Amino acid sequence: MNDRTAIEGTYMPMGHTATAQAGSGGLTATEHRLANGLRVVLSEDHLTPVAAVCLWYDVGSRHEVKGRTGLAHLFEHLMFQGSAQVKGNGHFELVQGAGGSLNGTTSFERTNYFETMPTHQLELALWLEADRMGSLLAALDDESMENQRDVVKNERRQRYDNVPYGTAFEKLTALAYPEGHPYHHTPIGSMADLDAATLEDARAFFRTYYAPNNAVLSVVGDIDPEQTLAWIEKYFGSIPGHDGKPAPRDGTLPEIIGEQLREVVEEEVPARALMAAYRLPHDGTRACDAADLALTVLGGGESSRLYNRLVRRDRTAVAAGFGLLRLAGAPSLGWLDVKTSGDVEVPVIESAIDEELARFAEEGPTAEEMERAQAQLEREWLDRLGTVAGRADELCRYAVLFGDPQLALTAVQRVLDVTAEEVQEVAKARLRPDNRAVLVYEPTAPADPETETAEGTEDLESAATVEATDENEEAAK
Repeated sequence: MNDRTAIEGTYMPMGHTATAQAGSGGLTATEHRLANGLRVVLSEDHLTPVAAVCLWYDVGSRHEVKGRTGLAHLFEHLMFQGSAQVKGNGHFELVQGAGGSLNGTTSFERTNYFETMPTHQLELALWLEADRMGSLLAALDDESMENQRDVVKNERRQRYDNVPYGTAFEKLTALAYPEGHPYHHTPIGSMADLDAATLEDARAFFRTYYAPNNAVLSVVGDIDPEQTLAWIEKYFGSIPGHDGKPAPRDGTLPEIIGEQLREVVEEEVPARALMAAYRLPHDGTRACDAADLALTVLGGGESSRLYNRLVRRDRTAVAAGFGLLRLAGAPSLGWLDVKTSGDVEVPVIESAIDEELARFAEEGPTAEEMERAQAQLEREWLDRLGTVAGRADELCRYAVLFGDPQLALTAVQRVLDVTAEEVQEVAKARLRPDNRAVLVYEPTAPADPETETAEGTEDLESAATVEATDENEEAAK
């Protein structure tokens, strides 16, 4: 369906398209902007009678200041504590009662909220998101603040402090990004800062960042664009914009760390572990796509070089993975995660890894490895774009971080266009001992064979985000 304005004079088209771009797989998206600055992206998909609503706010942990880490994530939880027209836990109750699902997450670079609804319940999801964008302060009080502060602190205990290797991502991030850098701390925040956050801090945070002109709303699925735009104008159009948002601090760093940073952690963990973070190109660049392919060849699954060397051939490890955390406002991170086998010492593992990385830098990927890695990333991208929720999220991501949601529809082709020479080049330039932060885990007690993990690199997106789950629902009862 061609793009059109639903209410005359209300929408301002922004270079919208109604025809599929090359490499988009036939997917299309149209773009609009409300008078208050809210950007809207719509993508029709009538395969199933569902619609996904995704709302990205351009605020994450990189916008926080010293002494108030974790505030972006804490506020994400507060967004599920009621608004002017929806009391207490009503957001969960209304969406789930209508047959939908919902959640929210916070990362370094953004906070998002999302619902997937039966088509006939789309208006409800839009109304709910607009109500809390426009009126959350009417419901924000000391009780809800204390309630969600406790929920977030408990989440930190359960996911980070009290599980094996739970603080690894936090520790490596602090090593890879220097003190004072906006990415030095992770979104979960510290216990001390969570305790220090005040109700006025939360109110000021909302006024600064939760404005329509600091957000992108995408709606994907079995929708009528004209009716959807009319609902969006009805519910979001009267919310005032806010121009007081400070610019995020500069995340620029040299391409190479210049030395190997290292920390040894003695904890009660199931096995020795070697983890490392390499400084890699920013997301949104061709070099970042090349780095993604390099890490996929080296550590993306059981056919990768490191898995074959360490787990299958040498049998010195029970797991070996290498993944990419894409970041737009700072250098991305290549995350290496190896769990040792039996009594194998970490230097043995590290020596073998450096051999493989040096060989890869010298020779580059084979034609077969390139084909396999590109097919693997292509499948992951198509799986993501193939669901209404995944496509809604990617459209928001490219709109917020890169200014153009249409880039989401051609991401697959950009990966397929990368050459083996580019992959070799980025590996040679970046996957070096003097460009990594290293974390070594040494068990403080004999490992229990029944608890030894065979998992490799954790989901980096999950590690770098924290979410509002049904813990909110339980806490609100």
